Amino acid sequence: MRAIEFINNLIPPLKFTDKVKLGLSWMEEIRTDIIPVVDKGLFKGFITDEIIYELNDPEMTLEIVELVGSASIVQEDRHIYDVLRVSSENEVSVVAVLDKELKYLGVVTQEGAISAFTDSISIQSQGGVLILSMFMTDYSLYDIARVVESENAKVLSSFISDDPLDDSKIKVTLKIDQVELRHIKATLERFGYKVIDHYQEEEGINSDQDRLGNLMRFLDI
Repeated sequence: MRAIEFINNLIPPLKFTDKVKLGLSWMEEIRTDIIPVVDKGLFKGFITDEIIYELNDPEMTLEIVELVGSASIVQEDRHIYDVLRVSSENEVSVVAVLDKELKYLGVVTQEGAISAFTDSISIQSQGGVLILSMFMTDYSLYDIARVVESENAKVLSSFISDDPLDDSKIKVTLKIDQVELRHIKATLERFGYKVIDHYQEEEGINSDQDRLGNLMRFLDI
């Protein structure tokens, strides 16, 4: 699940010496609204169709254009989750992938990252999500799964992240194969687990926006 494995080779980079009109032409050809810009192998940012329309100067070269998303980068060995996190933080739909020498390798689209991540963690499967807060020393997925299974349910996937409300704890996000979570939540709490949030997914979720919403709730991005 490394970023380099999901580079979209259909989105080529523009160079500083290219003109704005070339960017717009490529956007129309590959049906995108954003393209990366590099200079001597180094990533400099993205140009968007909105920038181009506002400039209204097709002959302008990219080296004098104020680009966006220069911080939207990950190194090649980073997990696909980091692509989603960086994309969300920088409010752009693509993330540049760099090698260890910080040379540009390509881009991963938000859509591609979502597809890869949701496929790997069963987020599209019908069910519900429970979020627990605990000390790292208390974490045992085996023990948690045993409690869940005692209610005739299964943990489809799990995800660990820092608890922003308490630096000493972690959040454990669980995807459960059951929509009804009340009994599972009560049983976990009876065994001493602190359940800080939960949600039940609706049936018939198919659109990209719904998939993104489910994923962002799951990751708490």
